Amino acid sequence: MAYKDLREYLSVLKQRGLLWEIDKPVVKETELFPLVRLQFRGLPESQRKAFLFTHVVNVNGRSYEGSVTVGSLAASRDIYATGMECKPNEISEKFIHAIRNPIPPKQVSYGPVQENVITGDELERRGLSDIPIPVELPGYSGQVRTTTAFLTKDPDTGVQNAGTYSGQIFGPRKILWEIHRGSDGYTHLRNAARKGVKLDAAIVVGGPPAVQYAAAAKVPYGLDELAVAGAINGEPIEVVKGKTVDLLVPATAEYVIEGKISFEEAEPQPPFGEYTGYMAVGIESQYCPIMEVTAITHRNKPVFQTIISQMPPSESSKLRQVAFESAFTRHLRDNCNLPNVLRVTFYETSGSWQFCIIQLRKVKPTDAQQALMAAASYAADVGKIFVAVDEDIDPDDPESVIWAMSFRMQPARDVTVIRGKAAHLDPSVVPPGEEGVETGFRESSAMLIDATRKWDYPPVALPKREYMERALELWKSLGLPELKLKSPWYGYNLGYWNEDLERIAKMIVEGRHYDVGKELERKRTRLRI
Repeated sequence: MAYKDLREYLSVLKQRGLLWEIDKPVVKETELFPLVRLQFRGLPESQRKAFLFTHVVNVNGRSYEGSVTVGSLAASRDIYATGMECKPNEISEKFIHAIRNPIPPKQVSYGPVQENVITGDELERRGLSDIPIPVELPGYSGQVRTTTAFLTKDPDTGVQNAGTYSGQIFGPRKILWEIHRGSDGYTHLRNAARKGVKLDAAIVVGGPPAVQYAAAAKVPYGLDELAVAGAINGEPIEVVKGKTVDLLVPATAEYVIEGKISFEEAEPQPPFGEYTGYMAVGIESQYCPIMEVTAITHRNKPVFQTIISQMPPSESSKLRQVAFESAFTRHLRDNCNLPNVLRVTFYETSGSWQFCIIQLRKVKPTDAQQALMAAASYAADVGKIFVAVDEDIDPDDPESVIWAMSFRMQPARDVTVIRGKAAHLDPSVVPPGEEGVETGFRESSAMLIDATRKWDYPPVALPKREYMERALELWKSLGLPELKLKSPWYGYNLGYWNEDLERIAKMIVEGRHYDVGKELERKRTRLRI
């Protein structure tokens, strides 16, 4: 049974030991995010959990109604899988199936997200100031912001889009929309500007987890992410019509912030932390469209859900990693005639944005190059380093990938550098403050590395599987420490091996190395110095 709302999902996380509930007063400006950040800097992923803060206060001692949750979407792959209601190794295929088979949302007449409705002058007295939004990077952040799904609608087609765009809050009715020009949301704004109308928008906080997973994905333009979320759940997402905007919003969300975005005015944004692990400084000239808040609706005792981002690994890098892996795998298989692509992996240390590994079973010699070019072309702003590897290389293990790059690739032959990529807030492209960075993009480049075998290789230099499996049984019987085996952990044939070499190897394990020596004597020749 799919999760109806965030609360049901949090209760499951708690039952499975994946949630820390903090009842002690925690200051949202100075303590909350630093506390959560520690687990990303000091714990392995297997030990990370979601946080639920039930007593949030501000620096002046004010308490807030409701609570705050961080890390509840993707602090780890196990948490992500819990939200997707599948096993961790099933996430990608379930996501691909959802993109291929969307289920449109179902409109209902009422939802708990509209238990409380704030509009008009009441927004000046209460509203945004009543939401316990934490400061992400105390000492460096230049704003507070929402980081969850942002809904807009294409004025030309009427199709909604849900993207993970930030809403920077600078007044009781003013939110700056942190949107980059390559996004679907920005396309909607351009289309609205052409028609001379403001763009309706809604920030969704704390809906069913599938909504946020879909919002973080790279899905084809024109596909409603709420329909993808429905497919993840296996049933339609229930939606209600917004109170002041012509949008359908999740009926069981915790908060919905409605508003109108102007195409005529924009304001500069202060420094903010980004997925690169650096502060975005020197782009104060990057102006953001202004969203005028027209209504705030929320449940009784709402739970404010936010995503920890910035320095990877983070919750946002895990969200991107899983969503991008699924979207790129589907793209290569379905759109590029590459059904032999097995997996696509993005490394979190690259923000799950810049370093992409493509694992494939080569059928034709050109398959690797085709996959590399197709992946690099899928999204202009995603990917700086693309590496293709064979099926015996574990794309999740950087050591395995480095092994392939070291011994299956020649730089002069197998590395291609392409131009025409669009760098998204990458500080290596231009110095901070350089003219033109206000767009958030500058032309950049990407490196395509074919680290697949081009011909047959000798066997992998490890004992054959039968001997390693026997050793594994012995290891366990001796009570030695539990192993986490890395691939490869046994030897296997890669084509350059014949029956005679196989026969000699068999003689050695039978203790007949003297017999092998006698065979070698028959091939003795004069040493030439």
